[in-house]
Amino acid sequence: MEIITKTTDFYLREETAAAIGKFDGVHVGHRRLLDEILCQRQAGRKACVFTFDPPPAVFFGKTGEKELSTREEKRRLFAALGVDILIEFPLNEKTAAMLPQTFVTEVLFGRMQAGFVAAGTDISFGAGGAGDAALLKRMAAKSGVEVQIIEKVAVDGSKVSSTRVRGAVEAGDMRLVQRLLGMPYPVLGTVRHGNRIGRTLGMPTLNLLPPADKLLPPLGVYYSGVRLKGRYYRAISNIGYKPTIEEEVKRLGVETYLYDFDGDVYGEEIEVSLYEFRRPERKFDNVEGLKAQLREDIAAGEAYLR
Repeated sequence: MEIITKTTDFYLREETAAAIGKFDGVHVGHRRLLDEILCQRQAGRKACVFTFDPPPAVFFGKTGEKELSTREEKRRLFAALGVDILIEFPLNEKTAAMLPQTFVTEVLFGRMQAGFVAAGTDISFGAGGAGDAALLKRMAAKSGVEVQIIEKVAVDGSKVSSTRVRGAVEAGDMRLVQRLLGMPYPVLGTVRHGNRIGRTLGMPTLNLLPPADKLLPPLGVYYSGVRLKGRYYRAISNIGYKPTIEEEVKRLGVETYLYDFDGDVYGEEIEVSLYEFRRPERKFDNVEGLKAQLREDIAAGEAYLR
């Protein structure tokens, strides 16, 4: 997948089918947009995703919310789905002031060579977010560009949105999150050195520190899975500050025990998929109490993931 980032000075020489959106969480509604552009590859068009970096809400300081999908997680998913080109368009004072008509003419139809555009009903673009689906369709009709406006997708009778996904993650309802995303909630990161307590207990774990802007569910233990070096492993993960062991250093992390694996993978990138909440994080009186609980968690996870 070609990634165009940190520049507005680009020009695509092949006709594209473009999906425009924020893609926070890349939920099932976003996947409808992606399906539309991927189908256009049969017509010889390159599947192209356009998004702003940073997201408009972050740039305009309207929210301190953490992200459902980090930049690296989105890149990984788009590539896996078959997207040809990802444009992370810089959002700054100059681009934010661009008139909607200018954006469509110069960027979408000009630099991106879009012959097909897919967007949601709530699309907004240009200065003050004045550009909308109606304007896009009017301008596209004059230029011979096809536009597909996708209605909101519903799950369990309610419309899917990044706000709804965020609420489910914050509530720890990972089953609902999976239905909204069409996949388990991912946490991507690099394996770091921990305090090696798990290894001394006979239960070695992998530790990763997600980016500070990644939204994590409530602290506690989760049934999970791990993608490592192209292979999948059943796992059980703890999200938290490891209060029993660490009295001084308080770093929020994801500590994961992999079934059927015991190796040194420090520095490797892994993707942890969170399936379901098991129990909240707690502080134990001693290491023996912690060890007994870990054994119980591991046994429960093996039964759940069988």
